[in-house]
Amino acid sequence: MGRRRKGDPVSGWVCLDKPEGLGSTQAVGRVKRAFNAQKAGHAGTLDPLATGILPIALGEATKTVPFLMDADKAYRFTVAWGVETASYDREGAVTGVSDVRPDGADVARALAGFVGEIEQIPPDFSAVKVDGVRAYDLARGGVAMDLKPRRVMIHDARVAAAPGPDAVEIEIECGKGTYVRALVRDLASVLGAKAHVSALRRTRVGPFDQAAAKGLEVVEEMCHIGSALEVLLPVETALDDIPALAVTTEDAFRLTQGRSIVLLPRQVETLKAGLTASRIVSARHGTRIVALCEMRAGRLNPTRVFHTG
Repeated sequence: MGRRRKGDPVSGWVCLDKPEGLGSTQAVGRVKRAFNAQKAGHAGTLDPLATGILPIALGEATKTVPFLMDADKAYRFTVAWGVETASYDREGAVTGVSDVRPDGADVARALAGFVGEIEQIPPDFSAVKVDGVRAYDLARGGVAMDLKPRRVMIHDARVAAAPGPDAVEIEIECGKGTYVRALVRDLASVLGAKAHVSALRRTRVGPFDQAAAKGLEVVEEMCHIGSALEVLLPVETALDDIPALAVTTEDAFRLTQGRSIVLLPRQVETLKAGLTASRIVSARHGTRIVALCEMRAGRLNPTRVFHTG
């Protein structure tokens, strides 16, 4: 007989507005304790200096984390001119200074060159692995690295505000793997300036945005007073881009047993319109998600089964 998990079988998503100074792992731990949940995880790390959207998965929602990791994201950040640091944020050691202060118009013109699919070299202080070791651990140890460029997508980049000559605020919408600090490094280089990120806020991760976000203290208080369900979003929130199919009670049972089901020709045609290369379909019975399935040869084959009640 398997060992019983500690905690309650809580399942769903928390759209956390992560505060500054708290690491992503620490934030997950506090939310997990607040819900007394058996299992928790997060989709997309935020640096301790950053604030904003950190989607936290509880229970069965952890099975949908991989789908959210590929989601587009949005950020608003402040570029501080005049000082470059080793980490390209305000905590790093100073590595260069400059009197150049680009104005908002110059920044906007330069930003246009970064929109679209571009090659970006991750910062040395990043979570990229080098021979199995995180780059930031090597950088802290003074190890020189030659990180390879990666292709990333920036859908939009714009100047949001120019509060003074020493700073500019920028908003971007981007695909996975984009580093804001690397963008600021490269933007400063194009403008012949020195700069670092002095403030960073993530405003969206896929379907999770600021409208649904809750502060950590609010989440903890709601759990404390017995209103935890008011801040818990459905498991399927992370699957908004995946086509869904309503299944019968009999088919739902087959899928939960790990068995495939046969689709009607009209169901196949309807689902094809929303399929991606992964061919993943969300099977649902009433309001409950039953399984994530791969559609092949007119059948749905379950790849992840959910037990949400």
